[in-house]
Amino acid sequence: MPPKRKASTIESNSDHEHDTASKPEAKKFKGKGAQESPDTTGKAANGQPTNKVPPVHISFPARAEGTLRLVTWNICGLAAAQKKGFKYYVEAEDPDILVLTETKVNSDPQDSTLNSRFGYRTWAISDKKSYCTPGTAALSKYKPLSVSTDLPGHPDPSLVNGRIITLEFQGCYVLATYVTNAGQGLKTLSEKNTWNRHFTTYIRDLDKKKPVIWMGDLNVAPTAQDLANPKPNWNKTPGYTKDETEAFKHILDPPECEEKSGKFVDIWRQRHSDDRHYTYFSYRFNCRAKGIGWRLDMFVVSERIAEKVKMCEIRSEIYGVSDHVPVIMEIESDVITGMS
Repeated sequence: MPPKRKASTIESNSDHEHDTASKPEAKKFKGKGAQESPDTTGKAANGQPTNKVPPVHISFPARAEGTLRLVTWNICGLAAAQKKGFKYYVEAEDPDILVLTETKVNSDPQDSTLNSRFGYRTWAISDKKSYCTPGTAALSKYKPLSVSTDLPGHPDPSLVNGRIITLEFQGCYVLATYVTNAGQGLKTLSEKNTWNRHFTTYIRDLDKKKPVIWMGDLNVAPTAQDLANPKPNWNKTPGYTKDETEAFKHILDPPECEEKSGKFVDIWRQRHSDDRHYTYFSYRFNCRAKGIGWRLDMFVVSERIAEKVKMCEIRSEIYGVSDHVPVIMEIESDVITGMS
């Protein structure tokens, strides 16, 4: 997620790896950002709820027949999430594949809720042993054919560890990422560009073999619709720079010089073309109540399987366990199992 910026920052944004911002200016914006203000009806102007703790009772409709349910969720630290109702969401959602990002674990955790539900668990753990430890987990009820936690070609494994897991199934690859951040003041944008360059090559190579489901905290707001105040953040705030948005765009729609590369679909945006809904709201400065957020967590799928996605939704009400909310997708089961 984007790091918070200095006191002169117009909008507050946060990355728990770089939690350094101070209060944003009390300034009103014209245009798209202007409607993002507190509301007394329990919903922000963009239609998302403003609750700051998760609901006491959580339930969801059963998955559609013949589908599998996948969830991605930045939990802002497993230990902290466990104290805030993490297990109640997992039990209610009951996903077939669960990707957790920003786990902040230094070893494979023993969580009874996860261990009892998911027979196949991979924890990608960073070499960094600190509060800022990133970490990614891919938990599945279905046995993968293979598992890897590296990014081929990347010159610095220390910048990859804890950020990527690839599960190969009979029908597709599931690619889980907690994408690296461009840093406060964009000081690590060059590292982000290196990641994007090697990741783009990698996901295209996978797609040539089998369809890909890419899910996680992608640490980019792809378009102006995907953050509350785009204008003051453009090319200033990590996650919303020309380099980052173009890299994402080129994964979805490769340039003409790469005509043999397959296309990808940002599936939530395809199904919700006009919505300005977000997956991350800073705990600071009343951002949740004001509807000031970013859409950073998402599902991206190979274009040739997009029609097999039956639903993709942001679980907007599941806020307070983390400053991110989960995103779910249901897809025809044969895409993963390879069995029709």
